[in-house]
Amino acid sequence: MHAPPFRLARTPGAATPDEAPHLRAIAPAACCGPSQAELDRSRRRTRLADLDAHLHCSIIGTCLSTHELRKLVPKYTPLDGQRASDLEIHHTAVEHAIQGGALSKALQKALDTRYAGALRRFAAARDVDAVLALWNEARANGDIPPAYWALMTHPATTMEVRQAAFGDLHMLSHLVGAANRADLRRLVALEEENADLQAKIERQQLRLNEMSRERDDARKALDEQSSHAAARSESQDNAHDKAAPQLAALHEALAARDARLALETSRREAAEQRAAADASTLQTLRAQLDEAHTLIEALRAEAHAMETAAQPDDDDTPRALPREALKGRRIVYVGGRPGSNHALRRWVAAAGGELTVHDGGLEDRKGLLAASLAGADLAVFPVDCIDHDSMATLKRVCERHRVSWHPLRTASLASFVELMMRLHVSATPALTAVPVSRFCLRHG
Repeated sequence: MHAPPFRLARTPGAATPDEAPHLRAIAPAACCGPSQAELDRSRRRTRLADLDAHLHCSIIGTCLSTHELRKLVPKYTPLDGQRASDLEIHHTAVEHAIQGGALSKALQKALDTRYAGALRRFAAARDVDAVLALWNEARANGDIPPAYWALMTHPATTMEVRQAAFGDLHMLSHLVGAANRADLRRLVALEEENADLQAKIERQQLRLNEMSRERDDARKALDEQSSHAAARSESQDNAHDKAAPQLAALHEALAARDARLALETSRREAAEQRAAADASTLQTLRAQLDEAHTLIEALRAEAHAMETAAQPDDDDTPRALPREALKGRRIVYVGGRPGSNHALRRWVAAAGGELTVHDGGLEDRKGLLAASLAGADLAVFPVDCIDHDSMATLKRVCERHRVSWHPLRTASLASFVELMMRLHVSATPALTAVPVSRFCLRHG
């Protein structure tokens, strides 16, 4: 990332050349100190709508779950909570949080209610050092969402502190990849354990059936012996006395078999419960594995595109498309990184096309985006390196001018080359792209 997703805070005491004369003019009045209204505002917590627009994405994505957003967003917007995707729900919540209004107030209330304990704990901090100490303690304990919301809205929090917390949260997201690999290994171990448990349950079931037959046979034999003993008791008292110990022994054996059967039954039920829990865990891990396979397929397609692009043509020039494949076509690329944008221009020029780059508003004015899209043949944007406002503007202008737009998985050259090759091979390209990463490198 060549630049942070927001303007860096100015060092206290620093002033621009244009502001210096004005500050010198009002310096004599500084001895009077701030007014009571300014002191009251400094002691109030910062509202969600008053925060920097680039922080809302990380706050809503970290501190509120998708289930909570699906209950709140449809109440204040025309969005269908059942059919809308998680990205649309998140995107709408971020837009309304930036603009303010009823949904922004509802999100503020939901966050304050959910993290009331953290807000009370951070309220005891009176300066920046105390706020940072509480944040570092919560980060060490893994209690990130409550502390993140309390820090962002604390009256003593400065822009430097918010930037530091945003950077800490951004680096924590890199641990997701390692967790996914651990989950894959755990999935294989759980599958083996599940197979062993199934085999053990089958063996126990066979043993229980065998013990049930043995018990029935013992009961039948006991009944027969009891009937014979009763018949002989009438005529032979001595024989009855001899049969009594045997009858008692049979009763004891039957009681022992019943106790053993109850023990094996309880073990079987416990094994079935563990197998059901393992099956549920296995289903969750399978879903995560499917997502990982989808991402792997996308990476394979991009690697194949780059290998094809690296093969030289007759004039030793690497290309993935014919020389005049993009002749007369103008492509607008919104967002991305400066380093990869230069390589994209050279690659498109080698195929005979023209690439117009707009950084989404960091240095280029956002008002130029609509003018850049007029007369374009194709619009492309990387979802990991573009802000929500520029993405919404691009889609709206493309629909107005009937320009086809395509999202890229990342801002790399590989994703762009893979899209161009796929569109060149397909006779009727669709408005969808390969599955993209759910994590935004720019906003967290």
